[in-house]
Amino acid sequence: MHHTLKLYNRNRPLVLKGYIFFAKWTRIPVIGGLVRRVANLWGGNMTSAYALTPDEAYAVIDASNGLALGPCTCRETFKNCSHPVNAELLIGINHEFAHDHGKEFREVSKQEAKDIVKDCHQRGLLHTIIKCRQDYYALCNCCRCCCVPLRLIKDYGIGKALTRDKTIVEQFKQSFERYETTEKTRMTAASGG
Repeated sequence: MHHTLKLYNRNRPLVLKGYIFFAKWTRIPVIGGLVRRVANLWGGNMTSAYALTPDEAYAVIDASNGLALGPCTCRETFKNCSHPVNAELLIGINHEFAHDHGKEFREVSKQEAKDIVKDCHQRGLLHTIIKCRQDYYALCNCCRCCCVPLRLIKDYGIGKALTRDKTIVEQFKQSFERYETTEKTRMTAASGG
């Protein structure tokens, strides 16, 4: 897991408030265009959200080797609506990452995760997979009024904050396979085998 993800994880509400704070700078006439370009570079290279269909969300769940349910950071931070807060799924759990979340998250089965996605879809929530650098780490089911990536694109024109990529599930599977191979190699080397 990349150190950037650990830093984000420990400061999620502060980071999301920071994204919105700096996004407001896109409205300043002289520097707004530059801020938008920098934000789009950041979204393209550091932190990205990809919109998913329910079937794609189910495929991500099926490909994950572990899932944990906890509060949607956007909804918990901004509280713009009354949709259920427990709608964020950590995917492909790395125990160190799950430990950083403390008691906020609990492990769930693939079926329970799919039921959560189905319920959220029926409520009209948006399904996204979140990526920090090379790590896909969460499948979020967020509302349109709190979702930071959606607000960044809709309200501030930062188009790389939330994108649609029809190959994202395959990219997730390949990333996950690379991670598992790397971990096996690291564990074998550590055990002297």
